[in-house]
Amino acid sequence: MKNKVILFSLACATVLSAQTIKSIDFVNLNKISPKIINETLDLKVGDQLDFQKLNNAIKTFYSYGYFTDILAEEENGNLRILFEEKPSIAKVDIKGYKTRAEDIDALKTMINLKKGAMYTNKRVEDAKKTLLDMLENEGFINSVVEIEVEELNKHSVSLTFNVNKGDEIIIKKANYYGADKLDQDDFDHVTANKEKEFASWWFGQNDGEVKADQLKYDARRINELYFEKGYLDAKVKEPYLDIDFASNQAKLDFFIEEGTKYTTNDIKIYVDESIVKADDLYPELKLIVGNTFNIKKLRQDQDYIKTQVANKGYAFADVRFDIKKEKDDSKVDVIFNVIPGKQVYINDVKISGNSRTLDRVIRRNVYLAPGDLYNLTDFKDSKNKLKRSGFFEDVIIEEKRVSEDKVDILVKVTEAATGSLMLGGGYGSYDKLMVNAAISDKNVFGSGIGASLSTELSAHQSDFSLQLTNPAIFDSKYNATIDIHSNESEIDRDNYESTKTVKGFTVGVGREIVRNLYAGAKYRLDFIKEDYTWDSDFAKPAIDGDGNPLTYLEDADYTTSSITPYINFDNTDDFYIPREGFKIGTSLEYAGIGGDSKYVKSSSYLKYFYSIEDLTELDWIFRFKTQVKVLVDNGQINQGDSLYLGGTRSLRGFKSYAFGPNNEDGEVEEPYKYMFANSVEMSFPLIPTANMRWAIFADYGSIGVDDFSKDSRVSTGALLEWISPFGPLQLIFARPLNDKPGDETSSFEFSLGAAF
Repeated sequence: MKNKVILFSLACATVLSAQTIKSIDFVNLNKISPKIINETLDLKVGDQLDFQKLNNAIKTFYSYGYFTDILAEEENGNLRILFEEKPSIAKVDIKGYKTRAEDIDALKTMINLKKGAMYTNKRVEDAKKTLLDMLENEGFINSVVEIEVEELNKHSVSLTFNVNKGDEIIIKKANYYGADKLDQDDFDHVTANKEKEFASWWFGQNDGEVKADQLKYDARRINELYFEKGYLDAKVKEPYLDIDFASNQAKLDFFIEEGTKYTTNDIKIYVDESIVKADDLYPELKLIVGNTFNIKKLRQDQDYIKTQVANKGYAFADVRFDIKKEKDDSKVDVIFNVIPGKQVYINDVKISGNSRTLDRVIRRNVYLAPGDLYNLTDFKDSKNKLKRSGFFEDVIIEEKRVSEDKVDILVKVTEAATGSLMLGGGYGSYDKLMVNAAISDKNVFGSGIGASLSTELSAHQSDFSLQLTNPAIFDSKYNATIDIHSNESEIDRDNYESTKTVKGFTVGVGREIVRNLYAGAKYRLDFIKEDYTWDSDFAKPAIDGDGNPLTYLEDADYTTSSITPYINFDNTDDFYIPREGFKIGTSLEYAGIGGDSKYVKSSSYLKYFYSIEDLTELDWIFRFKTQVKVLVDNGQINQGDSLYLGGTRSLRGFKSYAFGPNNEDGEVEEPYKYMFANSVEMSFPLIPTANMRWAIFADYGSIGVDDFSKDSRVSTGALLEWISPFGPLQLIFARPLNDKPGDETSSFEFSLGAAF
């Protein structure tokens, strides 16, 4: 096509006579601006028609790739250049590959065909090849992709990729020739291609599907595994996949030379003692003299040494290691040599991506400022603190060297939706029509201040709450919270009806003591009123079946005034979906500062998060949570002060407040003073692009009046979690394992606004 246009334009030179250009007209031109067109043509009205310039311009126009043909005409000095533009892609559809809309959108991005892009045969063929490569990498052999091109009009086309997945190849047998010291179970932990196991459909079992794109890496993974086990002479050849296309089954062969296992004989660190003393580094090393050598621990030690040196300002320190093997003794000496370079200072902190959040809100969470000496730990902790704020979907912090001793810190954020508006409702046999509404924003006007207003109304309950939170008063290390609340609830029992009203507020002030460690105190003042109306036909027994005297509920009007000092630690790496770190806290509520309730309540919790992605390359997250509460009578414990167990925050599979005094017959029950709850979860990705995951869990809880042993229950189940525009949403499907008659169980619950 290109030669055709060039020959035609040359032919024009023999036909067109030299004329003064009276007018220039561009026909069917939409994709290039007039300015570029005129600059490329380099001819204007009043010029003599230059055939060579015209010919060069036509060739240049064609090289832009927007046109299928270009025609030049001249009549009496009027020059017309007619363009035939390539059509645009108006619609792209992929059928037969994925079913979910989110997955199809991701495929469109991968094949690089977007709505509005120019249609070319090469671009479409490249997209087809990409799809075929993806299918092959997923283990589908002999797949077919057919392309339908529908011309919608002269300027646009619709593309449909019809995918016919080929046969899926299953690894029926994996052989590890030469492997004596390690076995198949060891290899299955690191390789992507594994032998199919019995009941492969069951969770955790290998399905045996071939992952062609990972074959070249599996040999390296096995080699790395041997190095971690101390076999430094191990050699693993590229695997051989033997496919039987008649049965769509394959045999996978690895060929391994193991060698001998090495132990660590000696470790030496050569470093400038004026920066870091080597004697201070040795005790923290993962490698231990006399133990089996481990290449993974060696790299961890390398990173640890670099961090300690970089914390002194040597941002570009280079830590090199040398391994000296003594094959006769199967021992290895490790030598670390530290080249510190020069000390580096922060030149500037540059922030981008924050269209809403104020710069100062971000800067106060970055531990490095202009003029500071570089510190690698500060650099890493800044990212985690910004992600814990909950203001951002993603945070990237980079360093850019601007001179030999200065760097810029580049903070790039992707803002998250921090505001939400929720309106919901339902109908229950007891509460009848239920309506709940909430409006909240944890980053009001980008200031970092959080605010929420919520209400819940039903036939038997009305709740109102207003909360304000400032995590950094005047950008200082001090924080403050205020909560104004009102609750009115009605209970209709067989023998009586009750109405309980709670109105009050909580204010708190805290401070960051050291990094990630916060301490403070909260003051709570609640006014509680309880009214009871007894059935006129109910005769209150004086004693129970064992001859013990009975006490019945009576109208009460009391005040709870308490102060709660607390201390919390949080070094997790994300607000909504932490993958590493701890959350630890303890508090001690002292009630009796001018109020009627007099007690001491101790509450402690621990949460632990660990991602196994570094071990398995799977985005699985292990979660563990435990909490303990103890209530001590200090003069008066009212009914509303009791501890309770059950619900999404303590023991799933049982209703909220399932265990605790319920006073069902109107008889006053002893407050529960001891509560313990334990949860273990494993979380898996579901739709990563939509921040959706699923998890399996097991819960254990116990509660009692005088100890933890009165009621103990276990439950298990699964959940779906979605970081939605309204906040974290969990749909919980639970099953009690040891429930007893009379227990208030719950097989389905949902939780909005609270994560693990």
